[in-house]
Amino acid sequence: MHFHDCFIKGCDASILIDSTAQKQSEKAAGPNQTVRDFDLIDQIKTALEAACPSRVSCADVIALATRDAVALSGGPTYPLPTGRLDGLTSNVNDVNLPGPTMPVSSAFAQFFRPKGFTLNEMVTLLGAHTVGVAHCAFFQDRASNFQGTGKPDPTMDPALAGTLRRTCSASNNPTAFLDQNTSFVVDTSFYRELTVKRGVMQIDQELATDPSTSAMVAGFARSESSFRQSFAAAMVKMGSLVGQGGEVRKSCRVFNPKSPVSGGARPPVATTPRRPPVVQPAPRPVVRPRTPVPSTRRPVVSPRPSTVKPRPPVSRPRSPVVSRAPPPKSGGKKNVPKTNVKNASKAKGNQRKKPGKGN
Repeated sequence: MHFHDCFIKGCDASILIDSTAQKQSEKAAGPNQTVRDFDLIDQIKTALEAACPSRVSCADVIALATRDAVALSGGPTYPLPTGRLDGLTSNVNDVNLPGPTMPVSSAFAQFFRPKGFTLNEMVTLLGAHTVGVAHCAFFQDRASNFQGTGKPDPTMDPALAGTLRRTCSASNNPTAFLDQNTSFVVDTSFYRELTVKRGVMQIDQELATDPSTSAMVAGFARSESSFRQSFAAAMVKMGSLVGQGGEVRKSCRVFNPKSPVSGGARPPVATTPRRPPVVQPAPRPVVRPRTPVPSTRRPVVSPRPSTVKPRPPVSRPRSPVVSRAPPPKSGGKKNVPKTNVKNASKAKGNQRKKPGKGN
């Protein structure tokens, strides 16, 4: 939906306007018959009008819903500017998008380069077909009667051709997934399918065979990170395509009522292009140095150095030590303790006395 809206007259939600009995809107154009989820946009807009009336445009709703759908499907997320206005016209004849059989060189020269996109960005944006569908009318000839030959396109895998023939055998112009491998995931499977001839639409398959784009397809098929980075940047760039003036609709399906004050015409709007403001990253908090708190302690005062020179030490002679002579020893007699002679004689007599009878 986002691509189908922005590549007509800018991202102005003109694809959401319903046709009337007097005039057909962009929604009725052939390339837009596979665009879905208009009711989801209505639900989002109803909730926004209840919370903040006339503040968020339907064009911003499409851009933001697409961004969130990509992220929820496994794709990258990216910062997205807002401030778009809803267009004041929607005409079925204004719809002109690259056809499914258009050569790569023509699609780039007629649609992408005039809007400021590079060839790499074209290959990237067509990678959104990783989650897209297409009616059988856009590719059925490749599966059964390519260019009137009565045979399938030789650049299509025979197994895929058989699957598409069975899918398109119904009479109600059914749809088929453009990525037959991971149909609900935003990844690089779409490019890997192209490298093995499993592209559903001719313009997709030619991305892998055209000399100017084949290397880009192979690069995205190998590197998931390269695709995610390129896809996010290309989506932001596409979302910056804006129209001339506009309004903020109350309902995304109809223009705002005409103002009775201006004689039935809608209020005048700005005629200069209004680009969304650039989203700036949040500024980092400024870390300021802390102011030093004065200390309450008393400062330590170092003692002042003394100016008095120290006096040299005075050496005094020590008094001589006089050694004393030892006392003289006594004469040759030894001091024998005195013994009681009387008691000693008595004891000696008792030892000589022999024991007798009766003792």
